[in-house]
Amino acid sequence: MTAAIDVQNVTVRYGDVLALDDATLQVDAGRVTGLIGMNGSGKSTLFKSIMGAVRPERGAVRIGGLTPAAARASGRVAYVPQSEDVDWAFPVSVRDVVMMGRYGRLGITRRAGSADRRAVEHALERVELADLGDRQIGALSGGQKKRAFVARSIAQDAETLLLDEPFAGVDQRSEATIVRLLRELASGGRTVLVSTHDLHALPDLADEAALLLRRVLFRGSVREALTPERLAQAFGLERSAPRTANNAECSETAERTHPTEQTGETA
Repeated sequence: MTAAIDVQNVTVRYGDVLALDDATLQVDAGRVTGLIGMNGSGKSTLFKSIMGAVRPERGAVRIGGLTPAAARASGRVAYVPQSEDVDWAFPVSVRDVVMMGRYGRLGITRRAGSADRRAVEHALERVELADLGDRQIGALSGGQKKRAFVARSIAQDAETLLLDEPFAGVDQRSEATIVRLLRELASGGRTVLVSTHDLHALPDLADEAALLLRRVLFRGSVREALTPERLAQAFGLERSAPRTANNAECSETAERTHPTEQTGETA
């Protein structure tokens, strides 16, 4: 069976900087996979490689068996970028942004029909932004902006969704809404790959997790990914090192997720 996302031995450099080093990852359809790694671990570069925005020095990427360019052209893959990659001052409304997800279906005239408008309104309703459709996109809160781009993906009706740090700077309502939607989309057969620093939300969000530090160190259950040993490997920490502000959150998350470790029981 062909993986929905198939990354094989991908290496990417930016000048002298090695961003990805022989990274290999397969993501199956109908599942949410959480991509975990510290800043600079290569998460955004991996997403850009999957989308075809950067060309690997070595390796190959396929989305549903297609090249990234072919997958994009057919509308099979949608991408929710990090906030800093978006020009929020651009004079477009929230509804305009969501309609961009329909562009691949508009034909040569690029004129939206009734089916396109219905798809956009339905997407806005699902992300709870129906009453803000006419607002300029930059006037939204951080969480509302992320929901607007999720709505664009829903309107596109893409088979594969990539979300780069969708929970960064969002409010609890927006995070809960996005988590619910991603779970619903995966249940409907969509493939979802989402990078996140929010380890606390990972068990509710993802079916599996992948740990990245320029290469994929682990892919498997969320429970195993959140063990202190796995997190120490992904975040470049030593398990025996003293607790610091940098590693405390990772350790506390793993301990709360695995109460058996505190009692000495085995999983």
